[in-house]
Amino acid sequence: MYVEMKHINKTFDGFQASDDVGFGIEKGQLAALLGPSGSGKTTILRMIAGLDMPDSGDILINGIRVNDLPGSKRGIGFVFQNYALFRYMTVADNIAFGLQVKKKPKAEIKERVEELLELISMEGLGKRYPHQLSGGQRQRVAFARALAPNPQLLLLDEPFAAIDAKVRRELRTWLRDMIERVGITSIFVTHDQEEAMEVANTVIITNHGRVEQIGTPEEICFHPQTEFVEEFIDAKYFEAWKNAT
Repeated sequence: MYVEMKHINKTFDGFQASDDVGFGIEKGQLAALLGPSGSGKTTILRMIAGLDMPDSGDILINGIRVNDLPGSKRGIGFVFQNYALFRYMTVADNIAFGLQVKKKPKAEIKERVEELLELISMEGLGKRYPHQLSGGQRQRVAFARALAPNPQLLLLDEPFAAIDAKVRRELRTWLRDMIERVGITSIFVTHDQEEAMEVANTVIITNHGRVEQIGTPEEICFHPQTEFVEEFIDAKYFEAWKNAT
């Protein structure tokens, strides 16, 4: 397993956000953390990213325990729900930001930015500013910025939530294709069942801080292992999974 959570517990002011959480994700997988609001999925993502620390348990990335490593040392790229682009920086400068922090040579930065602009199909738009872009374009830039330092793991916090429905459907397909092309292990948080079934290879269902089930979209839909999963997953979303495969 490339990413492993082992017996993770996390409490906030008496609220059990993670209750003995454990699962593994294989290298190259695109996994969805799916559950209702307050089920603990975002807490899991933030602990993997190093933004929150577990009270107990182990987090392993590529076989290395990372509990005591700061997020900047974990080889992670993070895409936020609200893009978190720098408004007064151009598209190219936004993408280059992480590389500039690492003090990479200017020629290397320029080459990497051009490579990523091509990857996200935004060649020639490097001099634009975020306010000159559509919501879908801004999310593509956020994706490119997260990929710029060549992370080994990509985390996405409800990456489509701030985008209108039509663009969201288009961007889901685009994201799945891009991650397959890049080959990076990725985990995204969502409360949208259709989104999880359409995009992910692996779906992790969370509820009240616990993992209810982990499996493929087909396994989740056809073979629910708990009463909660059976009630939570609407059978019609299997059609979304089937149509995407």
